[in-house]
Amino acid sequence: MNPKIQALCRKRDLLVIFRGLAQHECFRRLMVLLGSDSEDQPNFMADYSDFVSELYSSGTADIAEYLLKITLEDENIYVTDSAKGKTPPVPVQECLMHELKFIQELSELTPEDFTDDMEYDNYIPRWENTPVDIIGSYMERVQLIGKFGYGKFARHKMFSVRDGDIVPVKFPDPQKLSELYGYERERRAVVDNTLALLNGKPAQNVLLYGDAGTGKSSTVKAIVNEYADRGLRLIEMTKEQLRDIPEIIAQICENPLKFIIFIDDLSFTSGEDCFGALKAMLEGSVSARAKNTVIYATSNRRHLVRESFSDREGDDIHRNDTMQETLSLSARFGLRVNFSRPDKKSYTAIAAELARNSGIDLPEEELALRAEQFAISSGNGRSPRTAKQFVHQLLSEM
Repeated sequence: MNPKIQALCRKRDLLVIFRGLAQHECFRRLMVLLGSDSEDQPNFMADYSDFVSELYSSGTADIAEYLLKITLEDENIYVTDSAKGKTPPVPVQECLMHELKFIQELSELTPEDFTDDMEYDNYIPRWENTPVDIIGSYMERVQLIGKFGYGKFARHKMFSVRDGDIVPVKFPDPQKLSELYGYERERRAVVDNTLALLNGKPAQNVLLYGDAGTGKSSTVKAIVNEYADRGLRLIEMTKEQLRDIPEIIAQICENPLKFIIFIDDLSFTSGEDCFGALKAMLEGSVSARAKNTVIYATSNRRHLVRESFSDREGDDIHRNDTMQETLSLSARFGLRVNFSRPDKKSYTAIAAELARNSGIDLPEEELALRAEQFAISSGNGRSPRTAKQFVHQLLSEM
């Protein structure tokens, strides 16, 4: 066996800080390959091929690029302590440097390091290894941890909640701010509030309310896509999961990133138990609020609580209490932004902009007439969503 491979093989079982790298199948296969006996050619070639197959499947054929990526994203005791502003103990710092040197050596491995001593004249799969500075890149990433994050929050930007855990959204909405038209003033208010959060300034919880199809949800997701590279992440929760808010906050309160807890299409019937959980969060109770977190909710109702006729029955005091509860929830959002249905002129302008950016060239008057006809015939009325559907229909006819 190549002396270089033998030396690396002895080090592989001493990983402490980066022990979690073994959860990556490609890295695990590399560790197996290090210990594989090249004199047992059939088994060695199987181990070799297993590693290369996993490397290719990871999205790169460059071993250095792959190792740098998983190292920078790894969640470990060193990075979590550093993210909390703690100085890791000296033994941890020493251990970190030794392990980074080991990963650096792994990144410099070539196919020839494994195969030069073999008597084999057939094709052998290869990989690349572009030179990288593992140690320097890692220490720089730690310094910028509030921008990039670590663990799953470094790999993903949008999440949902499942059984009390924060899980990545596999196929996040790719909506961009540049693809949204109209509502510039309304959108600007939400963007400015988000920038305050990212800049460490006091930020408000936001209620985006108004007519369906006006771009409330798209605005929130587009903002996350726009500022993800500055450390912004989104966690979407359903109304039924609101009682889990304290647990979710506990998982992210010490994270250096900034989080939007997003509740889409929110409304309550009076008396629902999750109503109280949201109120507690909005009031900033000790167990439910963190400085790095805000709530953004969308609703077709300004007051959020659906009032039934039975809610109006009873004496004047009862009716007043019900009304105050209804009004108080929306009032707890520091910023309330109304996305109302556009008038004909605004609707036509949105449709024209969408059409132009889709490569559709129609006379202005014809486009306006057909857009209005589509809004009427679809039964959905004028809205950005209707305008988008109209443009999709035009594209299907081309």
